[in-house]
Amino acid sequence: MSAVATELLFHHRVHRISPKLIPKFHLISRKSPTFNLICDTTTTDRRFVGTGLCSRYYKPLKAVSSAGAAVLETSESSTITFSETFQLERVEKVEGKITIKLDKGETEECWQLIVGCSIPGKWILHWGVNYVSDVGSEWDQPPLDMRPPGSIPVKDYAIETPLESKSELAEGEAFSEVAIVFDTKSSIASINFVLKDEETGRWYQHRGRDFKVPLIEHPQIDVKAGEGDVAQLTTVLVKPEAAESKGDDIGGVRLQRGPLQSFYEEFSVVKETVNSNSISVSVKHTEEKDKCVLYIETDLPGDVVVHWGVCRDESKKWEIPVEPYPPGTIVFKNKALRTLLQRKNDGDGSGGSFTLGEGLLGFVFVLKLNENAWLNCKGSDFYIPLPRTVVPDKLSVSPLISENASESNQTSSTYTDGIISEIRSLVTDISSEKTRQTKNKKVRESILQEIEKLAAEAYSIFRSSIPTVPKIDLAEDEVLEPPVKVCSGTGSGNEIVCQGFNWESHKSGNWYIELQEKASKLSELGFTVIWLPPPTDSVSPEGYMPSDLYNLNSRYGSIDQLKVLVKKLHEVGIMVLGDAVLNHRCAQFQNQNGVWNIFGGRLNWDDRAIVADDPHFQGRGNKSSGDNFHAAPNIDHSQEFVRKDIREWMNWLREEIGYDGWRLDFVRGFWGGYVKDYMESTEPYFAVGEYWDSLSYTYGEMDHNQDAHRQRIVDWINATNGTAGAFDVTTKGILHSTLERCEYWRLSDGEGKPPGVMGWWPSRAVTFIENHDTGSTQGHWRFPSGKEMQGYAYLLTHPGTPSVFYDHIFSDYQNEISALISVRKRNTINCRSRVTIIKAERDVYAAIVDEKLIMKIGPGHYEPTTGAENWSVAVEGRDYKVWELTRK
Repeated sequence: MSAVATELLFHHRVHRISPKLIPKFHLISRKSPTFNLICDTTTTDRRFVGTGLCSRYYKPLKAVSSAGAAVLETSESSTITFSETFQLERVEKVEGKITIKLDKGETEECWQLIVGCSIPGKWILHWGVNYVSDVGSEWDQPPLDMRPPGSIPVKDYAIETPLESKSELAEGEAFSEVAIVFDTKSSIASINFVLKDEETGRWYQHRGRDFKVPLIEHPQIDVKAGEGDVAQLTTVLVKPEAAESKGDDIGGVRLQRGPLQSFYEEFSVVKETVNSNSISVSVKHTEEKDKCVLYIETDLPGDVVVHWGVCRDESKKWEIPVEPYPPGTIVFKNKALRTLLQRKNDGDGSGGSFTLGEGLLGFVFVLKLNENAWLNCKGSDFYIPLPRTVVPDKLSVSPLISENASESNQTSSTYTDGIISEIRSLVTDISSEKTRQTKNKKVRESILQEIEKLAAEAYSIFRSSIPTVPKIDLAEDEVLEPPVKVCSGTGSGNEIVCQGFNWESHKSGNWYIELQEKASKLSELGFTVIWLPPPTDSVSPEGYMPSDLYNLNSRYGSIDQLKVLVKKLHEVGIMVLGDAVLNHRCAQFQNQNGVWNIFGGRLNWDDRAIVADDPHFQGRGNKSSGDNFHAAPNIDHSQEFVRKDIREWMNWLREEIGYDGWRLDFVRGFWGGYVKDYMESTEPYFAVGEYWDSLSYTYGEMDHNQDAHRQRIVDWINATNGTAGAFDVTTKGILHSTLERCEYWRLSDGEGKPPGVMGWWPSRAVTFIENHDTGSTQGHWRFPSGKEMQGYAYLLTHPGTPSVFYDHIFSDYQNEISALISVRKRNTINCRSRVTIIKAERDVYAAIVDEKLIMKIGPGHYEPTTGAENWSVAVEGRDYKVWELTRK
C-alpha cells in the first residue's frame, strides 16, 4: 500500500536546542494547506530525523490518492504511528567466461595474446610485463609499440587497455576482446594481467592470483586431436623466473625452454551487479478495534515473499501471532509466517497489509525473492515498532525521553552484565585454593588490577547511560557537560571487524575509491569496524615500509580520496582503523658510511632515533625493547623526542583523516608500555596489536597445551594496561590443527575453556582465520582450504571481537558470513559472552554461548537435546550448524 501523500520538510538539523528555540517542522499535504507541527524541545543532544519524529508524533491528514497507487486511509479514530522507507540493494549474477588465446601472427616472430570476455559491460585489461632481467618485480610497463590503441599508463608499472566489443557476433550475444601483439625476440619473459569491470569496479583474477602467460618458458603441453595447432594450456599461473634450468618443476607443471606453442583456455566468471530498490512500511493504529494495520509496499520486481513474525519484548525474538493472517499466508517450521505480496495492477512492484492484535512490541521480517536471494536491513532483520497505546492528540516530548532512556539502560545493562560476569570469574579464580598455591603474588596482583579496570569500565558505562534532563531555565549559550567518555580500546564490545584490503589491493591505484563504492554493502552485511591499509608513503607498495609519515599519498590512493572514504564509512555507520606501522621506518638519506639511517620529511630524525643493537643500520639510540625487524631501521621508542613526534603524528591522523582507532603493526618489536602512552594520548575507540609469535610444537606436531603462547600475547596486552587488544594468533593456530587433522578435542583447554586468548581475556582478543599475510597471494600460513566457514562459525558465535578477511567477504562465502553475523547481532553475542563447551571430541565440537546460541563444527553428529528450551536452526553449512533459542 502506498504511504500517505505527504512530505516532511526540515529546514534545520536540531542539536542541543534551548527551550527558548522552538523549531517548526512543516508537514505538507499535496492537496492540503500547510500544517505547522510545533515540537517543544527540552532535552539535549537530541537529533530529530524525519521518519523518527514523524513516526512518534504524527497529526493525521486526509490522504490523497495518486494514480496507480492504493490509498492509506486515515480517520478520526485511527493514527499513523510509523512511516519509513528503507533502501534496498540486491545483487544479480551474470555468468560468462574469460578467454585467453596465444596465437601466431603474420610472421614467425610476431605473435599475439588475445584476452576476451563474454559478459556485457565495459571491461578493462590491467596488464604489465615481466622482463628477463627483472629481479623481484613481476610488473613493468611494456614498450610503446606493444601497447594496443587506447592504452593508458598506470603510474610506472602497468597499462590499462579497454576491450572492444565484437559486432560480428550473432544477435543477442555479447563478446569483447583485446589483442596484444609482441615480438618473440624481445626480452619479455611473461605478460601478467587482471580483468577489471569498469561498471562495478571489481577485479577478476584466477583463484586469487594474477593471470600470468609465460612467453619464454612454458608448460609442456600436447595438441589434442582435431584442434590443429591450438592446444589446451593446463595452467597460466606459473612463475617462469623460478625455474633456473631446463626441466624444473613449478607447482607440478613441467617447464622447458623452446618455441612458443599456441593455446586457448576458458575460465568461468560471474559478474555481480547491484540494483537499488526500496520498501516502504507504515503502521496505522485503529482505536475502535484496538488493533493496528501494517502496510508494506515495494518496487522490487517479481514475486516478493515477506518472511515475518512478531515480538513481545525487548529481546526481539520471533513469534507467530494469532490469526487473522493475510490471504495465502503459510506457516514456516512453526517459527515464522510467509506471505506473498500482491502485484500492483500496473505491474510496478507489489504490496500487502497485515492486521496485528494488541500486546505486541514489534513486527520483524526479511524479504525472500527466491530460494537463494534474501534481503534484510543492513545485516539484521527489519524491525518495525508497534504502538502500545494510542498516540495522544497533544504533542509532548516526555514519552520520547522515557523510551530512549529505557533503550539506553537496556543496552548498557546487556554490556555491563558481561563485565560483571567477567569480574565474578576473576574473583572466583583469585580466591580459589589452587590459585593461592600456584600463582605468585605478582600474578595475583595483576588479576586484581584487571578487576579494578573492569569495574571502572562498567561504572563509566553506567554513568554515561543515565539520561539527564536539563533545567528549564538554562541560558541559550550555556554549554552542557559532555557525557563520561569510555576509552578502553575495546569499543562497545559488539564490534565486528572487516579487514578492508588484501596483499594485491595496492595494484589498482584506486583502492580507496573501490572501497568507497563498497561501503554501503559492508554496512548492510553487518560490519561495524573496518581496518584500512597503511596510508603513508612507503618503500614497499603494500605500505609496510613507511618513510615520510606525513605523506599520505600512497599506492592505495591520495590523501583526499582517503578522507572521502573515511567520511563515507562514517556515514554508513562503520568505524575506521588506521594501520599504524610504529616499529620501523625507512630512511631517505645515507650517513657518511653509506648506511640508510637519516630520515627526511617533517620528522627528520637522525640515527639517534634508531635502536643500537641492530647492526644493519648503525643506530645511536638505546637497545631495543623487543625483537628487531631487520628489513628496516627499528625505531627507539625510549627516546622522548621520538614518542612526542609519534603522539603528534597519530593525533594528526585522527583529526585530519578521522580514524577512530588503530591496527598496530609488529608490536612484538617494542615494549607494550610505549603503546599505552600512544593509546592514552590518542584515545582510540578501538585498538588491536599484531603480536605474532610461534606456537609450541613437538616433533612437528602442535602441542595441545598452548598456554605459554597465549601467555606471551596476554603479557603484551597487560603491558599496554589493557588499552589495546591483540590478534588471537593462538586460536588461529589451534583451528589449523583442529581442522587439518580432524582433532576437535583441541578446542578445549585443560580448564574446559576456549584454548586461545579468548579463553583467558576475551574482551582483548581479536579473532581471525586469515589476513593479508597468511592468505591472499602471500599465503604464508593459509587456513585449511574448504574449512573456512567452520572457522567463521566458531569465531562469529564465540566471545572476542571477530575479524573477517576481505577476500572471504567478497567471495562465495558472503551469504554464509552475513547469516552468521546476523545471528550474532540478533542474540547480542559480544566480546565478553560466556561459553560452555558441550563437546570437544575427535570429530565434533559443540558449545552453548550466553544460553542463547548452540553451535557445532565438525563432521561428527550433534543435536541439542529437547527440554524446557526450544532450539531452532538459525544457520547451517558444510560441517557447521548454529541453533538459537526460541519460545515454545
